[in-house]
Amino acid sequence: MEPSPAPGELSVMLRAASDFADDAVRQFLEQCPLPSLLGVKQMCLGWLKLSQNVYTKCFPQDMEHHFCQTMAFIQAGLLTDSNDIRKLACKAVLHLLDKAEDGAAAVETVAQHNLYPLLINCLVEGDEEISAVILDAVKCLAQIPKGAEIIFPPDGLGSVQLGKVAAQSSSLARIRILSLIAKLFTVSSYTATSIRDSNLLSIFEDEIKDRRDMLKTLSALEVLYELVEHPHSNIFLLKTNLLQLIIDVISDSSADSVIRSRAALISGRLLSSADAFTAVDQSYVTNLLVAIDKILKMEESMNTDEIESALETLGLIGTTTQGAHFLLTSSNVARHVVKSSFDRQGRGRQLAALHAFGSICGADRQEDQMKLDGQAEDCLKRLVYTTAANSPKLTPSALLLSILQQDPDIRIAGYRVISGLVVREWCLREVCLNSEIIKLVTDPTMETTKLGMEARYDCCVAINKALSSSHLLHEASLSELVGKLNDAVKRGPYLSDRKRVEAQPVVVPAERF
Repeated sequence: MEPSPAPGELSVMLRAASDFADDAVRQFLEQCPLPSLLGVKQMCLGWLKLSQNVYTKCFPQDMEHHFCQTMAFIQAGLLTDSNDIRKLACKAVLHLLDKAEDGAAAVETVAQHNLYPLLINCLVEGDEEISAVILDAVKCLAQIPKGAEIIFPPDGLGSVQLGKVAAQSSSLARIRILSLIAKLFTVSSYTATSIRDSNLLSIFEDEIKDRRDMLKTLSALEVLYELVEHPHSNIFLLKTNLLQLIIDVISDSSADSVIRSRAALISGRLLSSADAFTAVDQSYVTNLLVAIDKILKMEESMNTDEIESALETLGLIGTTTQGAHFLLTSSNVARHVVKSSFDRQGRGRQLAALHAFGSICGADRQEDQMKLDGQAEDCLKRLVYTTAANSPKLTPSALLLSILQQDPDIRIAGYRVISGLVVREWCLREVCLNSEIIKLVTDPTMETTKLGMEARYDCCVAINKALSSSHLLHEASLSELVGKLNDAVKRGPYLSDRKRVEAQPVVVPAERF
């Protein structure tokens, strides 16, 4: 313990504090060094007499290294009721972990001074700014070798069990703990496994299961939405009850549309990898598609955002060959996707459907995985021709052309669809026999944005590549088309065929009075 200052020293410090200003920080520290200030803190009464602003101004960001040198001061800062001082102490811990040249030493310091439990206490009781700093600090701790063992001790008998803390905390504090779990989940496979083994994922289940408080449920879903972005999340999450709970939310017609939309997108992300279909019982996927099908069937009376989220979910599922096969052969949802892709009644719905259709066709898959098995391919072809026959356009080529004649966002989505579909001989023929489609996809002036130029060019390359390996290449009637495609591919996506326009100097005579 640092020595307490003499009464005379205390008087000097209080007098200096009363005259303290932002531009006198260093002068104040020279007059009242840290050990003496610490002594005032430990006298309690002196701590109360000194203004909180003095302490927060004494340690701005460029002086936090002073703070890091005094662990007892950090402990006291984490224990105080002042949010300003708590935040400063939390920043000091973050600085210690983030900037440490010797990570092992930093972790040892945290362990020796029992800082982790104090951080969790501040996470539960502090304000939003403190919470944000602590999330970063604990994540830094988990990233240092041996640091994760403070959070998840190998024997499972740590002084702070996040599950127990969550059970005893307010709704707001539980959401913060969920945010911490989501951050830790992405650090390493060790922390993800530790979270699973500690049964912390059940906290998400509890929050989603109890849907009496819409805001609480939505907050939990938002955190879960971030967590499922992580590549290996489905390996862990699909072995819990979360997918069934998500399906229950989507199926609940009394739930708010925002909650159902977010739940749908979470399910899509969970099932957007090939591993997902080996990790989950297919009955869950069937139940999910039934729930989504109900949303799309009620499209006239449903919230537009909910419909778009349902279509986006199908696109996520359709990114893999397993998912695309399941959508085409095991449910009616693919019919909604194809129909909405060419339905101009709702722009947002059409755009979402086109992107989903492109994913199902293979636009996001490797070239050797774009085509599906015979059954799924037959379903895809039948859906496209049936949709065309039931529309004023009558043929698939006319439908595809109509997409390329709409606004830039719709065109970009249309390029994706064509890029995926043309690996099929029947669609390649439809495209090649429509000179207007070829004219548009080979026109270097068609698009004005980088994204649009690249999407058009990728579509052009896809058609050219599919044609080069097809027997259609040798048909005399398509020789001119082949030349156009070859020239367009060589030209590249960025208007490289335009004549270069050199800057011309402009001479303006000076005005004279």
